[in-house]
Amino acid sequence: MAIRQSAGILLFRRPPSGDGEVELLLGHPGGPFFAKRDEGHWTIPKGEPDALEDDLVAVGQREFAEEVGLSAPATQPDGSPPIPLGTIVQKGGKLVHAWAIEGDLDPAAAVSNEFEMEWPPRSGRRQAFPEMDRVAWFGPGEARRRLKPTQVPFVDRLLAILAGGHGDT
Repeated sequence: MAIRQSAGILLFRRPPSGDGEVELLLGHPGGPFFAKRDEGHWTIPKGEPDALEDDLVAVGQREFAEEVGLSAPATQPDGSPPIPLGTIVQKGGKLVHAWAIEGDLDPAAAVSNEFEMEWPPRSGRRQAFPEMDRVAWFGPGEARRRLKPTQVPFVDRLLAILAGGHGDT
């Protein structure tokens, strides 16, 4: 059995003044199961590669565009490539690969693609829900509280890299 994988982009922005903490863009999953869940349920925009895709950065870019409705920059502002944040393993065993890119966007402009599911359960009715019902910018402390616990290392790795360390990938 193949290992399930996802690839995602952690968009970050620096404060205009150059002082203070970076902010991280996170998404809240859509659908009825997450409607009343907040802390510990947000995620970086990510998704699974198609059968023939092997460029995981490109997968992360595609998934970001699908789930946020806006494209993430392809490179850093200085033209350098996305920052590799390594891999984590989620509770269900899925490997999640992530890259960080500096950029900015207006969360109010985000419009996610949708998925369909039977709702309410066993009703025979199908309803469409957004993959992400909203995105928002958070400072590192708040991002750690909001994220799925297994994804918190992405925040810590990015902060270590931005501070001149190497991160722990």
